[in-house]
Amino acid sequence: QVQLVESGGGLVMSGGSLRLSCEVSLFTFSAYAMTWYRQAPGKERDLVAVIDNAGRTTYADSVKGRFTISRDNAKNTAYLQMNFLKPDDTGVYYCNADLRHPSGKYNYWGQGTQVTVSS
Repeated sequence: QVQLVESGGGLVMSGGSLRLSCEVSLFTFSAYAMTWYRQAPGKERDLVAVIDNAGRTTYADSVKGRFTISRDNAKNTAYLQMNFLKPDDTGVYYCNADLRHPSGKYNYWGQGTQVTVSS
């Protein structure tokens, strides 16, 4: 059973910082692209940041310059450092592990962690 466990969410004032972690129980973690999504109340789940298995990163325009995605393959963990948080960053943050391989497609989700930014 593959597990993705997010942590690090909480309540923070506008302008503050949080660091989210996503620990993954995958032997082949290093082969997976890791993505952070967020879902605000009443809205769809949106992509926040991606890091592929080579360490290349992509960000949503709304978080560029404020958020940093990273990974530590030795710890099977992906991170999302969030600085200069705004109330619009409020939502449930989910991590996702994705692998496209000749043997098949593998995609897994965490349970989410709540981030609330107060103004």
